[in-house]
Formats: sequence, C-alpha cells, structure tokens
Amino acid sequence: MKLTQKQIELVDAQVKRLIAGDSYYGKLYREKGITGVASQEDFEKLPFSSKDDLRNAYPLGIQAVPDEDVVRIHSSSGTTGRPVIIPYTRKDVDDWAIQFARCYEMAGITKKDRIQITPGYGLWTAGIGFQAGCEKLGAMAVPMGPGNTEKQLQMMQDLQSTVICATSSYALLLSEEITKRGLKDKIALKKGVIGSERWSDKMRRSIQDGLGIELYDIYGLTEIYGPGIGINCQKEKYIHYWDDYLFIEIINPETGKPVEDGEEGEIVITTLVKEGAPLLRFRTHDLSRIIPEKCSCGSCYPRLDIIKGRSDDMFKVHGVNMFPAQVEEVLHQIDGATSEYSIAIGHDDENNKDVMVLTVEVEGRVNFEETGKAIGSLFKSKIGVNPKVAVVPVGTLPRSEKKTKRVFDHRES
Repeated sequence: MKLTQKQIELVDAQVKRLIAGDSYYGKLYREKGITGVASQEDFEKLPFSSKDDLRNAYPLGIQAVPDEDVVRIHSSSGTTGRPVIIPYTRKDVDDWAIQFARCYEMAGITKKDRIQITPGYGLWTAGIGFQAGCEKLGAMAVPMGPGNTEKQLQMMQDLQSTVICATSSYALLLSEEITKRGLKDKIALKKGVIGSERWSDKMRRSIQDGLGIELYDIYGLTEIYGPGIGINCQKEKYIHYWDDYLFIEIINPETGKPVEDGEEGEIVITTLVKEGAPLLRFRTHDLSRIIPEKCSCGSCYPRLDIIKGRSDDMFKVHGVNMFPAQVEEVLHQIDGATSEYSIAIGHDDENNKDVMVLTVEVEGRVNFEETGKAIGSLFKSKIGVNPKVAVVPVGTLPRSEKKTKRVFDHRES
C-alpha cells in the first residue's frame, strides 16, 4: 500500500507541526534532521514510533497542542509497564465519533436501532467511543458498561435492544446465560459489534448461534483514537478502515521493511489528521495483511484481513515458538472441542524441562478421554509440542466481562 499524494501532504503537515513544537516526537525529528515528507521514500525513512516511546514520554510528553486545546485524555491499562496517556482535542473527539458512526453504518445499523454498550467507561477508550459513535449516528445508546449480567439481561429484554457491543469474551458469557435461561425468544438482538480481543472461528459461531445475530469485527487501539477505526461490512469478513484519517502499512516484524499487499505482517498506523497526539508509523504488533481486491459491497475504503494475533503474543515451550492462534486452529479441527481453553506453563526443576498443561472445554456428547487424546496427538503433529491435556465440561473455565487471559506462564514468577 502506497501513500496517495493527498496523504503525503497530510503526513508532511503533521511532521512540520511536530517539528515546530516541543513534544517528544518534535524533539526526536529535529535531532534526526527530519524536515518533512515529500514522497513515499521520505515517509519510509521516518522512524517507527512505539509504545515504549509513549511510556518514555509519560505522562504528556507526546502532547502536540497547548493544554487549553486538550478536552480529554484516555489511557491504556498499564498492565505491562507505565500506562500510556493520549490527549485528545475537540476535533480528535469528533473525528473519532465520525469514524465510529461509519462503523455502525457499515454494519447496517441505523438510527432506529437500540445499541446496548457493555465495554467499560473511564480511562479506557471503549465504552465512550461506542456511545459517541452511536449518538453521532442518531441511534439510542443504552450505556450499561461492563458486568452486572442480571441487569444487562433485564435491560436487553425491557428495552428490546437490537445491537450488543461487547468483547468476544463477554458476548460469549451473555450468549451462554441467554441459552441457559431460555431467553432467546424474549430478546430482539439482531447484530453484535465485537472488539478488543482476537477471537476464534469457534467462539464466533458459538456467539452467533447462541444469540442468533450477525457479528461484526471492530478494530482499534487506545493509541490510535480507540475502537472504531475499522470494521467488516455486511458482505465479507475483511475489515474496512478509514484512509482519510489513517494510513496503514504492513511490515515484516523482524526486518521492519514493508511487505507486498496480500502478504502477512505487522500493522503499522500513521494518523493523518490527529491533533492532540499524532503518531507516525506506530507499530501496533497486530498481525494481518492488506486485502488488495475491491470489496463486493462496493465500498472504496481499503481493507485488512481479520487480526491473526499479536507478534508479542508468542510463547515458547521446549524451544518451540507458538501463538494462541495456532492453538485455536488445532481445537477448530477437533469434534466436540469448544473455543474455551487455558494454557499453564511451568518448569519441572527435577527433570529440567518445561511442562505445558492445555485445559479444554468439551461438549458432553463426546468421549472425554478419546477427545483428549485426539487434541494431544493433533497438537503434537501440527505444532511440535506434546502438552498434557485436561478435558473439562463446558462452563468449567472462568468467563470474563473484559478480555480473557488464556496463557499463564508460571516460569516468569
């Protein structure tokens, strides 16, 4: 994917504005002798930005406007280090709402819908983004926030909500509760807008069947506005993103070099018009690819494949590198295995070797012992590691109202 002339002009304006200021990136660009961007070649010479930069600039070192122009901040959770704080101007807030409203429209959601919003509000960029987009669209927002499943189900029935916004983990929990309580005929849900974590095809089918709805995969991250920078359409599974606000390139995560359209790699995002905290060539660690073909829906917005995982999700056992997506692919091929699993990794000091325990929820209709053997055998042949497999009934593993943590590496403690 190459920048258009218009996008080059927008990037050049961002670079010049940063250089003129005293923000973290303004100082960095001046030190590196960067004066502007006039071509694709100039653009690819720009240094990557990263979450480490944002942590080093904590709390507001990346702010590129005066304090009086900042109307809001959002922040990441900071679970793996210093939190990241992103300042927003009034235009940034409005631009985000416009992008989010486009997402709803792309999913066929209209102002006649009632949108129940379950992601969290506060410093996190979730709930308030879903709500602002809903209001920009003109639909009715039901701003529930996370948790309190009893209240969620009551409001879903009483208000006849037609759209549910949630993480895939919480959508699964709601689906299971609705099935368990026999409420499917009492709700009016038609669509689900799901984001914040990668989800397997099996989980997707479980949610879709349990709730009887169309599902849409929304994309975004705290550093780049938040959720709402892209979503799949009604025709295909690939994610349309808004190239008047963002430029997306795909790079080889090891070499940092751009790859050809259609080739998988790491998503790198440049904000074209963001004011409060512009980011150029921000490495997301999300893995995907550009879909070069035009979409059958007729939209001219470019597309990404669904997010395959994160380059920093990799874990190693017995010297073998693996990703959660590989585990999910194995389980997808096993009859009776569900989308719910947990991995615990420890070290056997006596025998000086790593031990991996894979716990999988399995439907009661299949033989647990035989299914466990099938999982272990396929895992060994596909991935090259022989885990200890524990098969448990559906509903055994904990459910989450936010993101589900699946890999627990006890070697780190």
